[in-house]
Amino acid sequence: MGTDPTDVLRERGLRITAQRLAVLRAVTQTPHATAGALVQTVRGEIGSVSTQAVYDVLEILTEKGLLRRIQPAGSPARYEDRVGDNHHHLVCRVCDRMVDVDCAVGDPPCLTAVEDFGFEIDEAEVVYWGRCPECVATGDQGPERTAKGTP
Repeated sequence: MGTDPTDVLRERGLRITAQRLAVLRAVTQTPHATAGALVQTVRGEIGSVSTQAVYDVLEILTEKGLLRRIQPAGSPARYEDRVGDNHHHLVCRVCDRMVDVDCAVGDPPCLTAVEDFGFEIDEAEVVYWGRCPECVATGDQGPERTAKGTP
């Protein structure tokens, strides 16, 4: 989000509340954070706020296109404010670090389906899995891998 969060909320016809502003700031400061982590960040900024209130704000901001919800298989939902460009993600199997990856090929939807079955495809969701440089450097294979390196 390159503009003032107050202006962003107004442009989408949303009331400006302390919770909405705090959630927007928290997601901007910590992209790919889980809702639980965002609750803690928001509480650190504005004090007492219910977990449900943060979830409600995340839902409305996602509905309005201000946030993007990402949920890789076997992982809790995460939120980011990089929206509208159909980028992808790379997730470390060991430490759960997530980073953005630009489109695999060309313009959105980035990937061309072999068969579209008459659908008008406008988005491709791709998650790459592996180990981040830090986990590779430490030799950490992650909890689900055996000493032989098999899942």
